[in-house]
Amino acid sequence: MLLPAVIVLLVHNYLPMFGIFIAFKNINYVDGIWRSPWVGFDNFTFLFSSGSLWRITRNTVLYSLTFMVFNLVISVSIAVAINELRNRILPKVYQSVILMPYFLSMVVISYLVYAFLNPTQGFINTTVLDWFGIDPVFWYSEKDYWPYILTLVNAWQGVGIGAVIYIAAIAGIDPEYYEAAVIDGASKWRQIIHITLPTIQPVIIILTILSMGSIFSADFGLFYQVTMDSGVLYPTTDVVDTYVYRALLRLNDTGMSSAAALMQSILGFIMVIITNSAVRKINREQALF
Repeated sequence: MLLPAVIVLLVHNYLPMFGIFIAFKNINYVDGIWRSPWVGFDNFTFLFSSGSLWRITRNTVLYSLTFMVFNLVISVSIAVAINELRNRILPKVYQSVILMPYFLSMVVISYLVYAFLNPTQGFINTTVLDWFGIDPVFWYSEKDYWPYILTLVNAWQGVGIGAVIYIAAIAGIDPEYYEAAVIDGASKWRQIIHITLPTIQPVIIILTILSMGSIFSADFGLFYQVTMDSGVLYPTTDVVDTYVYRALLRLNDTGMSSAAALMQSILGFIMVIITNSAVRKINREQALF
């Protein structure tokens, strides 16, 4: 029963690792991948010599941390709220509804966002701001709003899958704990604080450790499609993935883009090790490894 999953894991996650050597070559289509000349670490100098390195790294890390914390709080809150429902049908309906955005393409989501933020016909300008008597905002030219917009869009799409995971974790809690708490006169709030959250804490820690692996990576579709690749927004929306993509379009340098991806993977792996080590020192039993 385990064999099919292992085969998928090897093919999907480990087989592509043979392409790591592309990051150290000057790939050209005449010689092909195998016979292209080796250039060592020259491909890595592109990012380090770029004047935008600090900006794109800062944006990538800050967005990743913000998404991680915000989505965690919302996902756990939704999971706890749904778990408190006593109707047998409504929890399934709510789980299905909050999970649906997770399966939407980012292209579709970008058009949904554009329907809200269109400068002339968008819902926000023509309805919400107009109702309060506020002048229309040209959203795709105002960079200060986008950290909040991207955080909300990412949460709308991603909290559903997190909530489903935490709902499954809460479902595994022994009901006798809650029965004993009720006998002792504990309120719902105290049951959540002293039973639900501590019990699902290992799941929260494991998912957080795994999330640290992608702290130097960003959702390309979110930062490229949703922002419509507006150049005015680059100071607050440009991340490593979008920057490398645009550079690849201009330079057509496959080796450089592979070097950037390899650097992201190595840094992500280091962050997982560091985070897991910190958790191990606090509570050895809750560490991932």
